[in-house]
Amino acid sequence: MTKYCGYLLREDWLLQRGVELGLEAPKTQRDALDIMLEASRNVRWQTGVYCDTKLRRVKTLQGKFSWCIAFASNDPYQGLPTSRPPEEKYIALKELLRKEVPPLWFRAS
Repeated sequence: MTKYCGYLLREDWLLQRGVELGLEAPKTQRDALDIMLEASRNVRWQTGVYCDTKLRRVKTLQGKFSWCIAFASNDPYQGLPTSRPPEEKYIALKELLRKEVPPLWFRAS
């Protein structure tokens, strides 16, 4: 079972971020996905983690699906390290997302 180590992003947060970036409000599911992808790219570029992360879909322990900015994976074929990164790699993202803990592990959806 593939797992990812990262920070969760709520869809409504990503959509709001897209609006803040000046993107048009979504009219279709495809529009919403495009906005969420653009918003996640912006967050990753802004915090300097774009080249060290991938956006992945995960499932929480509560069974909810969410987007995750992943720093690591237990599957070496995912193109990510297999262990949590040092704090200096994720501190800017942690602060922007207002998280209080280091990146956590989640199951791939």
